[in-house]
Amino acid sequence: MSNTKVLPLLDAEAPEAAAPCCPPLTERPFTAEEAETAARMFKALGDPVRLRLFSAVASHEGGEACVCDISDVGVSQPTVSHHLKKLKEAGLLTSERRGTWVYYRVEPSVLAAMGKLLTIAPAPA
Repeated sequence: MSNTKVLPLLDAEAPEAAAPCCPPLTERPFTAEEAETAARMFKALGDPVRLRLFSAVASHEGGEACVCDISDVGVSQPTVSHHLKKLKEAGLLTSERRGTWVYYRVEPSVLAAMGKLLTIAPAPA
């Protein structure tokens, strides 16, 4: 049994998609839960290999990438698998097995949530 938490996903097309898991950093101080969620996400992306893998998946044609297409990041295949697992555990990637290959994708809602987190909140009128 795993004790990892997955980031909540948002429907990028829904009106509520503008409200990510956490408010913009400049809006107000984070609650303990919001800080844990954001820290989990940033910790997963804090490794250069993981960031390269995440970028490779996010920028791949069609919005998904076969592990066979993104493994050239300068580390062994078992290490690639380890890093992809960490990105999945943080809720940043989803995967689907098709035959012998695994395909990874970044949900658009994850990118939207990350963008909103780092957005400067508008000043009150």
